[in-house]
Amino acid sequence: MKKTTLSVVMSIVLGSMAFGANAAQDWQDDAKDAWIDGKAETTLLLNTNLNSFDINTDVHDGNVTLTGKVNSSVDKSLAGELIRSLDGVKDVNNELSVMKQHNDKDSKDLGESLTDSKVATVVKTRLLFSADVSGTDINVDVAHGVVTLKGTVSSDAERDLALTIAKNTDDVKDVVDELRVTG
Repeated sequence: MKKTTLSVVMSIVLGSMAFGANAAQDWQDDAKDAWIDGKAETTLLLNTNLNSFDINTDVHDGNVTLTGKVNSSVDKSLAGELIRSLDGVKDVNNELSVMKQHNDKDSKDLGESLTDSKVATVVKTRLLFSADVSGTDINVDVAHGVVTLKGTVSSDAERDLALTIAKNTDDVKDVVDELRVTG
């Protein structure tokens, strides 16, 4: 009888431990997905070329699904590229609906505009997520792959870091420094 009771108790304890480990892993995965979802929503919100209120994000195991509506196929591509560039994103399932078609004669200008918008959003997001840079005090403008940083920073080191973040972003051809050191 003692052995049977001990076996039952041990089975319950071991089963509970396994369930606890799985629950902890599920919690960590959910927290990581929530973090990615927050970054995705922020990135879309910061991009002035998109209406982020019409775009929904759903994250599961690092895979982001975009749903909702946009005005053009360029907006759809831009949203997908912005989310694809975020750390932790494994894949993007872009299910955005295009509400009206946009016909542009010069696709080169359209592609460059898309790239500039993506670069501006990525640089601004990286500045905001850097604990050592006051990203809210820095304005980011991009034209033809050239990033211009304007605003104020508290030290030369902060200026150097902001410039380096911009220079290390994909598709950046050059960075123009118009930052003022106030400290």
